[in-house]
Amino acid sequence: MSNSFEKYQKRRLRSSYFSVVISISLVLFLVGLFGLVILKTNKIANHFREQVAITLFLKDDISKETLKKYQDEVTKEAFVKNIKFVSKATAAKNYSKDIGEDFIAFLGTNPLKDALEISVKGEFVTPEKMSKITSGFKKSPLVSEVLYDKPLIELLTKNIKQVSFWMLLFSGLFTVIAVVLINSSIRLSVYSKRFTIKTMQMVGATKGFIRRPFIWKSIQLGFLGALIAMGGVLGLVYYLDTVIPTFDLLNDTMDLGILASGIFLLSILITWLSTFFATRHFLNLRTEELYY
Repeated sequence: MSNSFEKYQKRRLRSSYFSVVISISLVLFLVGLFGLVILKTNKIANHFREQVAITLFLKDDISKETLKKYQDEVTKEAFVKNIKFVSKATAAKNYSKDIGEDFIAFLGTNPLKDALEISVKGEFVTPEKMSKITSGFKKSPLVSEVLYDKPLIELLTKNIKQVSFWMLLFSGLFTVIAVVLINSSIRLSVYSKRFTIKTMQMVGATKGFIRRPFIWKSIQLGFLGALIAMGGVLGLVYYLDTVIPTFDLLNDTMDLGILASGIFLLSILITWLSTFFATRHFLNLRTEELYY
């Protein structure tokens, strides 16, 4: 009879631990996804920003040496990601292909100009910085005209700010929800052992002595849950990296390290605090209050 009861208690204890680990891992997995999105928001935003280019239309009769020197000077600028020279002949050929007819044969001359197409680094693609950059190019005696999609940059900047704001808001809200859910799971686990806690207290054990094994066990369960959650996040990152290789998610070891550290620290902190306050609650109850 005693052995059967002990087996039943062990099965019940294992079931309780299993449910706590699953709850923690699921919640931390979702927290990890939000954390991943926040860490990658800037990189994704820069990817879209860098699709915007500045086109410098050059004046006629510029020598190859002068053009090469000017192109090298522009390449050294901090805001330049890459630069490409497009000759007027190449531009005419591309334009003829786009409109479906040879406009040079109709006009008898090529009205287009040689140009430099400059891809700007994402952090410089804002209305203020782009205006300052283009103003500098307009002062060059080699440049006849500077073009870039100003309305697109303004719209892009506005949308990125809005998305970033809502992402931070939702991630903060979700973190609070995660803390509440994990805390509830831990409290239920401690609640199932409330009579054990009270018995230890009645035989003279100190609060610190009683609390210590519960906290250590909860931290172990939290660590295991975080390990499972991080495994799920890494699996998803690997999948996304194969589907969308442009973002190169898997090679960002710094961001992944920050994310993993955050998940493990969050799991340890929440489980420690939840267990501490849960055990304190039951330690402060009178014996008859344990039944309610």
